[in-house]
Amino acid sequence: MELWDIYNVNKERTGRTMKRNDWNMQPGDYHLTVLGVIKRPDGRFLITRRVLTKAWAPGHWEVSGGAAMAGEDSIDAVRREIKEETGIDVTNAKGGYVFSYRRDNPEEKDNYFVDIYRFEMDVKDEDVKLQEEETLGFKFASLDEIKEIADRGEFLHYESIKKVFED
Repeated sequence: MELWDIYNVNKERTGRTMKRNDWNMQPGDYHLTVLGVIKRPDGRFLITRRVLTKAWAPGHWEVSGGAAMAGEDSIDAVRREIKEETGIDVTNAKGGYVFSYRRDNPEEKDNYFVDIYRFEMDVKDEDVKLQEEETLGFKFASLDEIKEIADRGEFLHYESIKKVFED
């Protein structure tokens, strides 16, 4: 069973945990998620497309990410998620943490922090090894292409993370 740490409003671990996707959080309780952007030297970004069997936002474009596991630091979580979803190891890549944001969803009982990372490295198509149960496809997209996808409503979290794409 996968466990997540519960954080307080100051993004400090409380010492309590929750079961993965157990949306019964109390007010003031949060879990931690991470998103990792990979930028190539040519200015293009690796984006992936969600499988069509996903319950939420099937077929939408996104960047790699997911929840931090109990006891896992943010940087380790984003490295793990990128490796699992794309096969790319960003451990020695340039870059790192860029910013965080917080979401409060009291009706859904799903409050969370999102730590956003950007890594810069030379990645080629053949370097990408997709996690097939999560990802339908990928592409290296320019900022303009990402904006176009977002304008169509097909890029997850774009408004919340758009500054990670800007220099």
